[in-house]
Amino acid sequence: MRAIKALTRFCMLAGTGLICCAQPAWSAPLQAPHLPDHAGGTLRLVAAASGGTLDPQINYTGKYINLFANVYDGLTTFRKIPGPNGKDVVPDLAEALPTPQDGGLTYSFTLRPNIHFSNGQPVTTADVVASFQRLFKVGSPTAGAFYGAIVGADTCLRTPSHCTLEHGVEADAGTRRITFHLTHPDTEFLQKLAFTHAVILPASTPDHDTGNTPLPGTGPYRLEAYDPNNFLTLTRNPAFYVWNPDAQPAGYPDRIEYTFGIPEEAAVTAVENGQYDWMADPVPLDRLGELGSRFIGQTHVMRYASLYFLPMNMHEAPFTDVRVRQAVNYALNRKALVILYGGPGIAHPLCGLVPSVLQVSGQTCPYTRGASVAVPAQRWTAPDMTIARQLVRESGTVGQKVTLVVANTSTEMAMGVWIRDMLQSLGYQAALRPLSSSLHLAYIQNTDNHVQIALTGWSADYPSPSNFLDALFGCENFHPHSDSSINIPGFCDPHTQSVMDRAKTDVSLSTEERNQLWVEANRLIMEQAAAAPLMEKDNVVLTSTRVKNFFYTDVNQLLFSQVWLH
Repeated sequence: MRAIKALTRFCMLAGTGLICCAQPAWSAPLQAPHLPDHAGGTLRLVAAASGGTLDPQINYTGKYINLFANVYDGLTTFRKIPGPNGKDVVPDLAEALPTPQDGGLTYSFTLRPNIHFSNGQPVTTADVVASFQRLFKVGSPTAGAFYGAIVGADTCLRTPSHCTLEHGVEADAGTRRITFHLTHPDTEFLQKLAFTHAVILPASTPDHDTGNTPLPGTGPYRLEAYDPNNFLTLTRNPAFYVWNPDAQPAGYPDRIEYTFGIPEEAAVTAVENGQYDWMADPVPLDRLGELGSRFIGQTHVMRYASLYFLPMNMHEAPFTDVRVRQAVNYALNRKALVILYGGPGIAHPLCGLVPSVLQVSGQTCPYTRGASVAVPAQRWTAPDMTIARQLVRESGTVGQKVTLVVANTSTEMAMGVWIRDMLQSLGYQAALRPLSSSLHLAYIQNTDNHVQIALTGWSADYPSPSNFLDALFGCENFHPHSDSSINIPGFCDPHTQSVMDRAKTDVSLSTEERNQLWVEANRLIMEQAAAAPLMEKDNVVLTSTRVKNFFYTDVNQLLFSQVWLH
């Protein structure tokens, strides 16, 4: 045993923005972490822009969610191993996975003893209860979608500031028991508890977005300092020890440094040359050839449930008219957009909203040449500009102004220019509006910004079609005037919602029966053309020659804690 340093907080203003850091303060002795073989060194990450808020219950960017997997823990998590078993849910801060009781309405966990936050505080059942209350108080993007089945969640969604989840989340400090009561069964509840937004934070955490201020966690690393214009620094959490290696293994790097403000072109060169070890942004199209010829040992192409799509705001003209939305779907040359992204080696045209990696069979394509909603094709083959222009003429919207909002990465700008030109060819006065990638997602979600159409990507929070259909088009995920409205089109159809709800709640269904309900939900959403899917894409991961033990999971992608540096 040895004494460790807990963290108190201070922030200071620097010329480039607010820098929040951690100051050491003595606390009671805790178990010293055991460092594995291959431990040591600094892992250097690079991105064109930061990922926004450090609040793990609010941030919904892949850039930080994957990083938070090394900092925070929930009651459950996904097994941190490569391969298909990385999709399995395992106990994390809980001692074991419970068997649902009362027909799937009750889940009881026992909290592990002797776990401390990085500030030295013990983790208690009160922290668990407060963390789930906080999800609703801060307006977490997934509060309704993922945790809305908890008893009392409906009240919390209506009046977040008074959220108690009384009778929904009950705790017994003496036995370390936490019990969840649901209003209806949720077949994916354990997976949702494993998602980042359900991490456990100290009960004293403020009930608002903490922005640039790092919060204490329980994982092998702690967030130490952050300047969103320049850097983010992670160091070892001195309170961490391994309680379940499948859930949270010990970390190898001593330190993780994230540098912001390096454009993608420069970042590729810097990673190739070993100045950085990994880049967050997509590799630009013009650099993919050299990776495949000169840096093949540093380039990894990984399957991942991820897509690009165009959400169209059903509450903003001209996209209030279903014919306009259908016209955009018909007009998209998905093959051209695949080429702009990087080619068929890493992307494939997509005419539905569920990537093929999830292996949901039965999806069809209503928006391709020779097909229709009534008679869909089996796959996408080519655009149909004749039908697309006819639909626009019938809608009476020719000549209207349309602005496409995109992130300002080189890849998305290239695709955005093509889509803008396509909208012009349909008869619209189309313009392109690029935004910083750190602001883009929050901006296009907020109805106050009156975004008509946007280009964005989406990746699975966990391996299920619900992550693409219910998450992006569920009624409970449309929140006007909020940066956390992931249902960007504002789609809400009672029949479609009833199909998705049955897929989520009917515990009697087989896997195939459940998948067919998701296929039906996809068909209904695509009939109304709430969005236009472009492509599904693999993940091209470029690393430096220093990076060994390339550790990639279907959920967390490159797991930074498991990288060896040589």
